[in-house]
Amino acid sequence: MLSHLELRHLFESAFLPTECKCTVSSDRTISIQLINPRTRKVEVSRSAVPISGLTSSRAIANLVAELKEELRIWPIAHQDLRHNRR
Repeated sequence: MLSHLELRHLFESAFLPTECKCTVSSDRTISIQLINPRTRKVEVSRSAVPISGLTSSRAIANLVAELKEELRIWPIAHQDLRHNRR
């Protein structure tokens, strides 16, 4: 099993140049925030991900892929919300 520092490094490296903040909690979960480097706003956030489910490279890669997809569609989803407010 990877250490908490290794997990953080993997996630933070996977999303460059987007800033990635990882927080490991005492309940053995990890929270991940992806922050737009220009606006400094959190664009994607996933909290309370059980570390016990991140024991293989495939599990880690799947989570990274999910978060990258959320990050990819974030501008489209939020553009729709802005148009609906008008």
